[in-house]
Amino acid sequence: MATATEQWVLVEMVQALYEAPAYHLILEGILILWIIRLLFSKTYKLQERSDLTVKEKEELIEEWQPEPLVPPVPKDHPALNYNIVSGPPSHKTVVNGKECINFASFNFLGLLDNPRVKAAALASLKKYGVGTCGPRGFYGTFDVHLDLEDRLAKFMKTEEAIIYSYGFATIASAIPAYSKRGDIVFVDRAACFAIQKGLQASRSDIKLFKHNDMADLERLLKEQEIEDQKNPRKARVTRRFIVVEGLYMNTGTICPLPELVKLKYKYKARIFLEESLSFGVLGEHGRGVTEHYGINIDDIDLISANMENALASIGGFCCGRSFVIDHQRLSGQGYCFSASLPPLLAAAAIEALNIMEENPGIFAVLKEKCGQIHKALQGISGLKVVGESLSPAFHLQLEESTGSREQDVRLLQEIVDQCMNRSIALTQARYLEKEEKCLPPPRVFSGLETSRFIWEYRVQAAEELERRVLRPGAKSGRLQESPLGSLNALPAHSARPGFGRSLW
Repeated sequence: MATATEQWVLVEMVQALYEAPAYHLILEGILILWIIRLLFSKTYKLQERSDLTVKEKEELIEEWQPEPLVPPVPKDHPALNYNIVSGPPSHKTVVNGKECINFASFNFLGLLDNPRVKAAALASLKKYGVGTCGPRGFYGTFDVHLDLEDRLAKFMKTEEAIIYSYGFATIASAIPAYSKRGDIVFVDRAACFAIQKGLQASRSDIKLFKHNDMADLERLLKEQEIEDQKNPRKARVTRRFIVVEGLYMNTGTICPLPELVKLKYKYKARIFLEESLSFGVLGEHGRGVTEHYGINIDDIDLISANMENALASIGGFCCGRSFVIDHQRLSGQGYCFSASLPPLLAAAAIEALNIMEENPGIFAVLKEKCGQIHKALQGISGLKVVGESLSPAFHLQLEESTGSREQDVRLLQEIVDQCMNRSIALTQARYLEKEEKCLPPPRVFSGLETSRFIWEYRVQAAEELERRVLRPGAKSGRLQESPLGSLNALPAHSARPGFGRSLW
């Protein structure tokens, strides 16, 4: 019986073989041949060896040159020839042993040398010591940290705030805490380097839109909406973020926040707002671009800013809804792994907030001075002022580029050097050129304070630049004398009335 069954199975197999289509038989034949080849062939081929003599080995070793660990850096690179500041960088400072008027600081409200701020820091130093020697989760949380977070949350009118010990790490840690691989981030092309590093750490899909171009941003959002419709299952788990600056560090322009909020709700995205330059500057009470435009703070998912400009301290903070901020306490790398902010700096920031709240008129004064100096700088031949008149950080660029970035940098540096020779401290913006996504053009940076003395002297600096700036025939890299006359030294600043006095 078993033999008959086996014969019947064999007949069925032969019959199925005859009835099978030709392509099926060919495919099975190729697979059988491939299996046989894998079984009997070697997994690798023995390469022919040619034994070298001792002399040949020594010659090869002598000829071998290792690649440099880092690319060569010229000796005149700014990073290797930095200026040394001795003393507080307030209205006047000592640079390389020479007393100068400080136009290179972001001490917008003049709080850096404020007696109340220094007294608060000194009292904290006596109580807590210098540092913390531990991150916030490991005995690095002091009561003054909690006080500062509470004050910042109340000042910004948000539910909660979190502080970081380093300003650059604030937004660079906040972005990857929320945006992960597979998420989509729409970011302005002029975003600062800290935002770029945060995006790089997030490993998200980055889509750049033209600077402050809402039409271009909406185009990208529409394209993404079409892509989401093709794969709705993936779209349900993909988060979308819009990352912008309130007042752009690289351009001095303000973001169109009302249009951004409309696009946020239209295309269901989240807005991250970096306000390091606009916090303590814009708005009736210095709350930033949201107060400037009258935007409800709850329309912004996360606000980030550093405390190193207007507050004249160190570190940064993020503020928003409680569940958003609490997530950073578990996922913010700069918060979890860095030593917490020294208590003396937290105390200084709290006192700076007290001064801002007690003297809201300083923001109107700052706005007025920004407009006046912006207008005064417009008349400098050969240079142009870039950015909004509301910005206290001024960008001076060459009106006409020489066609070479190196040459432009050299010419601007000559202007900076000429001002330094006359006790005016300016600085040229520096970038990691090989790492910047969209490298800004060369420019001279200048920061504005609310001090009357600084403002009057800065107008004189504008006249100084007008006498020393490039002329049409000076594209060879040489600064020529202005036809307005010989360069006269500026009057001694020690004779200026009102030196060092804040407007309040």
